Amino acid sequence: MAGASTASIPCVTLNTAHAIPVLGFGTGSSSTPSDLSSIIVDAVRLGYRHIDTAALYGTEGAVGAAVADAVRAGAVASRGDLFVTSKLWINDAHPDRVVPALKESLFRLGLDYLDLFLVHWPVSATTDEGKRTLVAFDMEGVWRGMEECQRLGLARSIGVSNFSSAKMSRLLSIAAVPPAVNQVELNVGWRQEKVREVCAENGVVVTAFSPLGAFGAAWGSNAVMESGVLQDVAARRGKTVAQVALRWLHEQGVCFVARSFNRERLKQNMELFDWELSEDDKAMIMQIPQRRACHGEFFVSPDGPYKSEEELWDGDI
Repeated sequence: MAGASTASIPCVTLNTAHAIPVLGFGTGSSSTPSDLSSIIVDAVRLGYRHIDTAALYGTEGAVGAAVADAVRAGAVASRGDLFVTSKLWINDAHPDRVVPALKESLFRLGLDYLDLFLVHWPVSATTDEGKRTLVAFDMEGVWRGMEECQRLGLARSIGVSNFSSAKMSRLLSIAAVPPAVNQVELNVGWRQEKVREVCAENGVVVTAFSPLGAFGAAWGSNAVMESGVLQDVAARRGKTVAQVALRWLHEQGVCFVARSFNRERLKQNMELFDWELSEDDKAMIMQIPQRRACHGEFFVSPDGPYKSEEELWDGDI
């Protein structure tokens, strides 16, 4: 990726030899601004190079327009300077739907390829006359479709999202092409140590969504941004709470996708890479209580394949 030399945001090399920027711009929101494309272009001008979207978010069109506008405006030299991620939604998580779904995402984005394509959840659904039914997730069949996306050059790297440590282990045992990334809820209030251990042992990069707790989202939590521990560390270090939370992730070797539509906060979120947390800071952060915010309860049903959150997360709760 040509953008790997971006001065402000370091990159990590994936198992495909492609480089992913440590910090990404997230576009998943319950209230997407009408000027999202121009905000993304502003973020690119600031130095952001990774843009994260998904079929579910309804933002692929805006992301595609922003990519074209950023190139046209000279914010980057070419599309190759940007790293674009999108995700396969559960309605398309069927072996015969994976490649067509990616082609549909590429059409909405106006792009020839994705840098990273993720299975959004280990969940499949069918829809009949507007009624959604959760059905068994064919992990091997869906992953073969993902591998075909990479073989065809439609996605340079492939991965998953919301996979538990047990599901990661199972996928790794059947994959011809191993996943490059597992994107999961991860922050100081939900450290995901079991998932991170499995991924680290197998060369899979972990990317955090909701690195600041998704404050204000319907399912989000204020545990990060209102943490007294983080407020104390931030005050002592002359940093914002968000900067401390994101710096902690960076020091754990985790990439992260942060969502902000405010230019000043976008800039602050980049100011992470020229300072370090002290041992005392890290010891304090390790005392923060742990609680999952995104439970996935909408995928749990007495009639579906996951009858409890315990089954969905395989005990990672």
